[in-house]
Amino acid sequence: MTPPPPPFDPELAAALEILLARVPSAFDAERIRELRAGMGAATPSDEQLSCAGFFEVENRVVPGPEDAPDLSLLVCRPARAAAGPRPVFYFAHGGGMVIGNNRVGVEVVLDWARQLDAVVVSVEYRLAPEDPHPAPVEDVYAGLVWTAGHAAEIGGDPARIVVAGTSAGGGLAAASTLLARDRKGPRPIGQVLMCPMLDDRNDTPSAVQMAGRGVWDRSANEQGWTALLGDLRGTPEVPAHAAPARAEDLSGLPPAFLDVGSAETFRDEVVAYASGIWQAGGTAELHVWPGGFHGFDTLMPQAALSQAACAARLTWLRRLLGE
Repeated sequence: MTPPPPPFDPELAAALEILLARVPSAFDAERIRELRAGMGAATPSDEQLSCAGFFEVENRVVPGPEDAPDLSLLVCRPARAAAGPRPVFYFAHGGGMVIGNNRVGVEVVLDWARQLDAVVVSVEYRLAPEDPHPAPVEDVYAGLVWTAGHAAEIGGDPARIVVAGTSAGGGLAAASTLLARDRKGPRPIGQVLMCPMLDDRNDTPSAVQMAGRGVWDRSANEQGWTALLGDLRGTPEVPAHAAPARAEDLSGLPPAFLDVGSAETFRDEVVAYASGIWQAGGTAELHVWPGGFHGFDTLMPQAALSQAACAARLTWLRRLLGE
């Protein structure tokens, strides 16, 4: 018998029913088309991303992976002059591997950049099911390679790149960091994995507990992973660069910040990933926010729990960057 799930935070629970009316719970082909078609109205403009002129906003097209299309990178850098090269936050957006673009969710990272005087680069990766694994992670890795190689021309410091991602983008951020280690590519100084999507097996206690509850439940998770991996999902053949929870070796990675809600599908896989980093001798800071559902901090940014989560990330980044 499955134990009951943890309760939602009371403040978050009060708004969850309203949120669920506008947050998708199914990702079949028709729903994916609808969501993609409707994204234009919700995508922030250059003017909005500039944060009242604080950032210069640029859309760059750069080489993609070998024999693959070029990449679109959103580059936001502080408009005022700097004494030297700035840190770079390299970001991968969420969207269950099937929707999204390089402007989705980037406001979170722009807030860090405003407070820490940093450059933001957000990558637009190919989406499943049209472009299954390895297309998304190869795109994210190619964008990281470009960012490290061209950091100086966008005012950034190649020695101070932090890889970050939310949900599906958190999984891709973790996977691209593994790729960078394994290919001896760019070495970020840190990784920020926000409610990351790490495990295609979809069978942890939290996945089972949260079936049919909250945002991005077990059914939606299965649909997202199946879009990415097809019939390979859940089999022993899934590689770590597709699903980082499959990694048997988590040594040699940059320091990581991981956070997740206690009342969401990804709770146990995120906890296990942090434990794997510690067991491999690495550095990780883990926060499990009590009563948080998936993406609570972006869906309800004014809630007390959301404010605490945002403050914890910023504190960790200040420490990492020596600010």
